[in-house]
Amino acid sequence: MTNSLVPPAGPQRVLALAQLTNAVGDGAYLVTSAFYFTHVVGLSPARVGLGLTAGWAVGSVAGVPLGRLADRRGARGTAVLLASAAGLAVASFLFVRGFLPFVAIACAYAASQSGLAAARQTLLAGLVPAGERTGALAYLQSAFNAGLAVGAGLGGLAIQAGTREAYLAVFAMDAVTFVACAGVLGRLASVAPVPVRKRHGLGVVRDRRYVAVTALNTVLLLRMPLLSLGLPLWISERTQAPTWLVSALFVLNTGAVMVFQVRMARGVTGSGRPRARCGGRGGSCSRRARCSRCRPVRRRGSPPGCWWPERSSRSSRRWDSRPAHGSCPSIWPRPTGWVSTRGSSERG
Repeated sequence: MTNSLVPPAGPQRVLALAQLTNAVGDGAYLVTSAFYFTHVVGLSPARVGLGLTAGWAVGSVAGVPLGRLADRRGARGTAVLLASAAGLAVASFLFVRGFLPFVAIACAYAASQSGLAAARQTLLAGLVPAGERTGALAYLQSAFNAGLAVGAGLGGLAIQAGTREAYLAVFAMDAVTFVACAGVLGRLASVAPVPVRKRHGLGVVRDRRYVAVTALNTVLLLRMPLLSLGLPLWISERTQAPTWLVSALFVLNTGAVMVFQVRMARGVTGSGRPRARCGGRGGSCSRRARCSRCRPVRRRGSPPGCWWPERSSRSSRRWDSRPAHGSCPSIWPRPTGWVSTRGSSERG
């Protein structure tokens, strides 16, 4: 990964530009929406919270089928369609005057946003090589937070003005940025539809570690409603602090993430563990070396195409890495590293 905060040219840069484009509008929307819905539309804070909760509940459910739609029909076209739908939903907020229309538009907006996020992931997987995806995700997240910071600054100007026209201008700008995002996404190469395999619906739920990480991430995601709804209303109604402080805190939060996101991801180069691979004369085999601190090295005298994991630290534990087929020898840990035991019955 490079030291630059600008992603490499190609799909990564186009995806980051699309992310940055609509994040500017989202940043302005997030810091002003609480004031717009309460002061301009005339909804109570409780109803605003209830409507947004219902919207994002629908969005969390709609993300899965919309992601499958992106797989089956093509990620680029689906992403362009959902970005346009999100822009239309935001524009509809300009004309909302009651609670029920507000809830309906909030549901449409959240569903479009969730589906757009899923389609972007599909585009990333289809256009970026596997070894570069972690870095690409870091760039996308940094672009997202940079856009939020810029948008929050613009939203702060609307908050300082405090007029109906200023809030309407923010929502109109957010709608335009979604349309612009759709145009940028349309510049990407198309990704071939992927046939969806039928799987058991509870397959993911059985993975306890995945469920635990998801639950912890859900708690962390509460930061956004706190920053965009709870904090603005608390500052404006319960403190004597100026309302522009809402924008300043949002810029501080997103700016810090933008600066450190790529740096923190530099040490992550992939999601897989090292493997012992053998493609020699006796056949081919592939089996995980069950140690997270192993690295593949070429052994002198080993069959062509055969790579062995090597430990840099001492260990007395024994791992059996016999292949399921082929003629790759067994591998056992020694105090000096991993060695082959081909032709020897000694194990340790």
